[in-house]
Amino acid sequence: MATYLELKAQAEKLLEEAEHLRRQEIAVVINDIKAKIAEYGLSASDLGFSNVASPRKVGAARKSEQTASVVRYRGPNGEPWSGMGRQPQWLKNALAEGKNKEDFRV
Repeated sequence: MATYLELKAQAEKLLEEAEHLRRQEIAVVINDIKAKIAEYGLSASDLGFSNVASPRKVGAARKSEQTASVVRYRGPNGEPWSGMGRQPQWLKNALAEGKNKEDFRV
Protein backbone atom coordinates (compact mmCIF):
# COMPACT_ATOMS: atom_id res chain seq x y z
CA MET A 1 0.00 0.00 0.00
CA ALA A 2 1.26 3.48 -0.90
CA THR A 3 1.99 6.04 1.78
CA TYR A 4 0.38 9.44 2.04
CA LEU A 5 3.50 11.19 0.76
CA GLU A 6 3.77 8.84 -2.22
CA LEU A 7 0.13 9.42 -3.14
CA LYS A 8 0.56 13.17 -2.69
CA ALA A 9 3.59 13.15 -5.01
CA GLN A 10 1.64 11.15 -7.60
CA ALA A 11 -1.29 13.56 -7.37
CA GLU A 12 0.99 16.57 -7.81
CA LYS A 13 2.64 14.94 -10.84
CA LEU A 14 -0.78 14.23 -12.36
CA LEU A 15 -1.88 17.82 -11.77
CA GLU A 16 1.26 19.11 -13.49
CA GLU A 17 0.66 16.80 -16.45
CA ALA A 18 -2.98 17.86 -16.65
CA GLU A 19 -2.01 21.57 -16.59
CA HIS A 20 0.58 20.98 -19.33
CA LEU A 21 -2.02 19.23 -21.51
CA ARG A 22 -4.56 21.98 -20.82
CA ARG A 23 -2.08 24.64 -22.02
CA GLN A 24 -1.36 22.61 -25.16
CA GLU A 25 -5.06 22.18 -25.94
CA ILE A 26 -5.74 25.88 -25.37
CA ALA A 27 -2.93 26.80 -27.77
CA VAL A 28 -4.45 24.54 -30.44
CA VAL A 29 -7.92 26.03 -29.91
CA ILE A 30 -6.62 29.61 -30.03
CA ASN A 31 -4.72 28.93 -33.25
CA ASP A 32 -7.84 27.36 -34.77
CA ILE A 33 -9.99 30.33 -33.76
CA LYS A 34 -7.44 32.83 -35.12
CA ALA A 35 -7.29 30.96 -38.41
CA LYS A 36 -11.09 30.96 -38.77
CA ILE A 37 -11.30 34.66 -37.87
CA ALA A 38 -8.74 35.44 -40.56
CA GLU A 39 -10.36 33.07 -43.08
CA TYR A 40 -13.80 34.65 -42.69
CA GLY A 41 -12.60 38.21 -42.00
CA LEU A 42 -14.47 38.42 -38.72
CA SER A 43 -14.28 41.38 -36.34
CA ALA A 44 -14.89 41.64 -32.62
CA SER A 45 -18.35 43.04 -33.26
CA ASP A 46 -19.16 40.09 -35.55
CA LEU A 47 -18.39 37.85 -32.59
CA GLY A 48 -20.50 39.93 -30.21
CA PHE A 49 -17.58 41.48 -28.35
CA SER A 50 -18.09 45.12 -29.33
CA ASN A 51 -20.65 45.95 -26.62
CA VAL A 52 -19.09 43.85 -23.90
CA ALA A 53 -16.70 45.68 -21.57
CA SER A 54 -13.62 43.79 -20.54
CA PRO A 55 -13.30 42.94 -16.82
CA ARG A 56 -10.42 45.40 -16.54
CA LYS A 57 -12.50 48.25 -17.93
CA VAL A 58 -15.46 47.39 -15.72
CA GLY A 59 -13.24 47.19 -12.65
CA ALA A 60 -11.53 50.44 -13.54
CA ALA A 61 -14.87 52.17 -14.01
CA ARG A 62 -16.12 50.94 -10.67
CA LYS A 63 -12.91 51.95 -8.98
CA SER A 64 -13.07 55.46 -10.45
CA GLU A 65 -16.69 55.76 -9.34
CA GLN A 66 -15.71 54.78 -5.83
CA THR A 67 -12.81 57.20 -5.65
CA ALA A 68 -14.85 60.11 -6.98
CA SER A 69 -16.45 60.74 -3.60
CA VAL A 70 -17.61 64.04 -2.18
CA VAL A 71 -15.18 65.90 0.04
CA ARG A 72 -16.88 66.56 3.38
CA TYR A 73 -13.86 67.55 5.47
CA ARG A 74 -10.67 69.49 4.83
CA GLY A 75 -7.57 69.30 6.96
CA PRO A 76 -5.55 72.26 8.24
CA ASN A 77 -3.42 72.16 5.07
CA GLY A 78 -6.35 71.55 2.71
CA GLU A 79 -6.21 67.77 2.80
CA PRO A 80 -9.52 66.31 1.56
CA TRP A 81 -11.46 63.53 3.27
CA SER A 82 -14.89 62.19 2.30
CA GLY A 83 -15.75 60.99 5.79
CA MET A 84 -15.67 57.40 4.55
CA GLY A 85 -13.07 54.79 5.45
CA ARG A 86 -10.21 55.23 7.89
CA GLN A 87 -9.71 58.61 9.46
CA PRO A 88 -6.72 60.40 8.01
CA GLN A 89 -3.75 61.06 10.27
CA TRP A 90 -4.32 64.83 10.25
CA LEU A 91 -7.80 64.28 11.72
CA LYS A 92 -6.53 61.82 14.32
CA ASN A 93 -3.91 64.37 15.37
CA ALA A 94 -6.50 67.17 15.54
CA LEU A 95 -8.87 65.04 17.64
CA ALA A 96 -6.00 64.18 19.97
CA GLU A 97 -5.41 67.93 20.38
CA GLY A 98 -9.01 68.33 21.52
CA LYS A 99 -10.52 69.62 18.28
CA ASN A 100 -13.86 68.44 16.95
CA LYS A 101 -14.34 66.67 13.63
CA GLU A 102 -17.05 69.18 12.75
CA ASP A 103 -14.44 71.96 12.87
CA PHE A 104 -13.14 70.61 9.55
CA ARG A 105 -16.50 70.15 7.77
CA VAL A 106 -16.63 71.78 4.34
